[in-house]
Amino acid sequence: MTMYFEKDASLSPLEGKTVAVIGYGSQGRAHSNNLHESGVNVVVGVREGGPSWTQATADGLAVTTPAQAAAQGDLIAILLPDMVQKKVFEEDIKPNAKDGASILFAHGFNIHFGRITVPDSMDVVMVAPKGPGDLVRRQYQEGKGVPSLMAVEQDASGEAFDRTLAYAHGIGGTRGGVITTTFKEETETDLFGEQAVLCGGATELVVQGFQTLVDAGYQPEVAYFECMHELKLIVDLLFEGGLAKMNKFISETAQYGDFVSGPRIINAETRQRMKEVLDDITSGKFAQEWAEEYESGLTNFRRMEQEDLDQPIEKVGAALRAQMSWINSD
Repeated sequence: MTMYFEKDASLSPLEGKTVAVIGYGSQGRAHSNNLHESGVNVVVGVREGGPSWTQATADGLAVTTPAQAAAQGDLIAILLPDMVQKKVFEEDIKPNAKDGASILFAHGFNIHFGRITVPDSMDVVMVAPKGPGDLVRRQYQEGKGVPSLMAVEQDASGEAFDRTLAYAHGIGGTRGGVITTTFKEETETDLFGEQAVLCGGATELVVQGFQTLVDAGYQPEVAYFECMHELKLIVDLLFEGGLAKMNKFISETAQYGDFVSGPRIINAETRQRMKEVLDDITSGKFAQEWAEEYESGLTNFRRMEQEDLDQPIEKVGAALRAQMSWINSD
């Protein structure tokens, strides 16, 4: 594995070129402002007159429509939600983009699963920061950077790697380190991590732990602190120093409980379920189901979202957090 840092990169491959950032959400705003402050010529493409147009203008960036931005861009970064990208690419980007422009993504979903096909005359590349846009921006402003993945799927220009690394450098990625990957690897591992561990696995573990204590007669507030609130303390230790640091800072009683009870909760059966989740991702089943759900109006999605927010742990947590003045609830 090779990691690229600031000493390995420069902005010269983007000199005299325009980067068109399509979308101004979490990642779009971070990438646009970081690139701009790094000295890259940036134009933002968003819906005229909308909130993103107003925000990008207030941030001091050049703003225009997606179609006009695509026409200006030597490198076009598509930083829209996954399910929106195909329509915008077909209607605004593909008909207007320069021949030979580089098309950049921050997640490989649409390329890997064949939802978007880019002409052979264009580079297809990716820079995927391993953190939300707000963190990408804050780290950059603090002189730091979020580690990122980069990939080249199609090198029409012969300069795709250098341009992509320069882009990663411009958003601050080389401060944290940039690792090369493929669209396949980034997409499948990202979806798996979200579903089995970070969003699906962790949240379900918290909810079920909370409900187990409440059903046994313990106070919901105490159960909340034990199963959700303190999770951040453990995650911070893991983030900073892995299992070794966590073990160093928790009690021996907690360690022993970890060793003897952890494998009773997360076991071979759990691993089998994880493998099934991964199989659904690699086969394209999940992508197809998600596309069909989105295109049918998100009825099931909205129902499940509301069910999630209606759980008892959410009501208990909201009441407790309202009394914690040190927590930023945004």
